[in-house]
Amino acid sequence: MNYLRITKDNIEKEHICCAMSGKQSTAKKEWLKKQFDEGLVFYRSEERGKCFIEYIPAENAWVPIKANGYIYINCLWVSGSLKGKGYSNDLLDECIKDAKANGYKGLCILSSEGRKREFLSDPKYLMHKGFKIADTSDCGIILMYLPFNTNTALTKNANTNADTNFDVPEFKECAKHPKAENNGFVLYYTDQCPFTYYWVPRVQQTAKEHNIPLKVIHIKDKQSAQNVPAPVTTYALFENGKFITQGIQSDKKFLALAEKCKQ
Repeated sequence: MNYLRITKDNIEKEHICCAMSGKQSTAKKEWLKKQFDEGLVFYRSEERGKCFIEYIPAENAWVPIKANGYIYINCLWVSGSLKGKGYSNDLLDECIKDAKANGYKGLCILSSEGRKREFLSDPKYLMHKGFKIADTSDCGIILMYLPFNTNTALTKNANTNADTNFDVPEFKECAKHPKAENNGFVLYYTDQCPFTYYWVPRVQQTAKEHNIPLKVIHIKDKQSAQNVPAPVTTYALFENGKFITQGIQSDKKFLALAEKCKQ
């Protein structure tokens, strides 16, 4: 498999693997253009399909974490006919090589306790690759990390079994204990994922038609993203203050979720 790095110079003519067509692709590309100056890397297969990695220096990541000196992986995604061929390893190896060459301490990425959750990386795969739990949010989303300096002295947090050390990434308090202030549904989202461009307006319209209280907060800058009251900012849905899901909802899925929340 051959791979290609997307940059400001080629982004207009190249496809973005995760993007839907048309306006969804345009929204994602516009978001990427702004992040390239912050050190973002988008590396994908030359073959058309969902096979890519997207990463950025953690201090510029749109998530509420403390991980200076680390690279934060926004997304590592291989799906469809490209799965099971080792391409995830290729992409991760490229990220590791790049991070080491630029003097970073290691990598970090969001995952989940137990089983894999949608739009989050598989914890079993990450552990197989040497990642460890750095911190855990009350909602079960975990921050995992891969340190390059294996001699770093670490201790275990008895409550979470996570590593605790000044060199270990951690959630900010707002992400560690996620809570929205408003009653009803509250949705935080960014343009990082093109699926939000398509589905958020449809969910808003559905909520309006069914008299479901929904407040939507579109995060448009890094500072706001780094202070969102949730461990994930691409899509964070709350109901009556409680974090419900990071999974991007279709209109039908949102209706079913709203009905379930009534019970």
